[in-house]
Amino acid sequence: MAWSGFSGMNRDALCPRAYAVGPHWKDGRVPTEPPSSAWVFPDPTDADDDLVGLGADLEPGTLLAAYRRGLFPMPADEADTPMLWWSPQHRGIIPLDGLLVSRSLRQSARTMQVRVDTAFDEVIAACADPGRDAGWIDDAVLDAYTELHELGWAHSIEAWREGELVGGLYGVAIGGLFAGESMFHRVRDASKVALVGLVGMLRDEHADRRLLDVQWRTDHLASLGAVTIPRPAYLELLADAVDLPLPRPFR
Repeated sequence: MAWSGFSGMNRDALCPRAYAVGPHWKDGRVPTEPPSSAWVFPDPTDADDDLVGLGADLEPGTLLAAYRRGLFPMPADEADTPMLWWSPQHRGIIPLDGLLVSRSLRQSARTMQVRVDTAFDEVIAACADPGRDAGWIDDAVLDAYTELHELGWAHSIEAWREGELVGGLYGVAIGGLFAGESMFHRVRDASKVALVGLVGMLRDEHADRRLLDVQWRTDHLASLGAVTIPRPAYLELLADAVDLPLPRPFR
């Protein structure tokens, strides 16, 4: 069910005008462009696999250059292997008019408040919890995205209940692109409520050109409306999206 089709939900609890935002953004701060990367990434259209690069670093300029080119980093399982850079041949996205919201999720959303960037460190630490299955966020990734957050490019979308952080997600916003990285929950549906909130933020006057990237389509994300598109189609959408203004809650 699309955002505009919610029934029985208090939209004021989740609409962008009602979001609580962190102190960095109350003064109208805009992202700071870091020094350019010393690395040149390969053209993903030339790759025959999802993996398109190996090495480089996680400096802010490198990360932004990668996202603008359609790549994202993910460490290898082996500690001595250089950083891996991915651009899936079949890219997972969530169309902003295709979010699926179940009745139980609508009920959960009524009990939570969505906030932006009020607890980024806690969100990314929860996503990096080594006790989670298939955890991939190591200290280098955690530090890199924290620095990207301090520069105004990485954001946390948080679900709170009775003053307690119960779930959320984080990702990178560049113009009209939001590249989701990871999510967590401590109570049922909390990460999904954060996702619903994020979609609400992106559904503004530029919604038809904004791009919500989820990297790969999983069964969990498919249940929320995620689909796959070919890499060339993703890169075309990306080139258009990054030139848009940021959504209002991020600027």
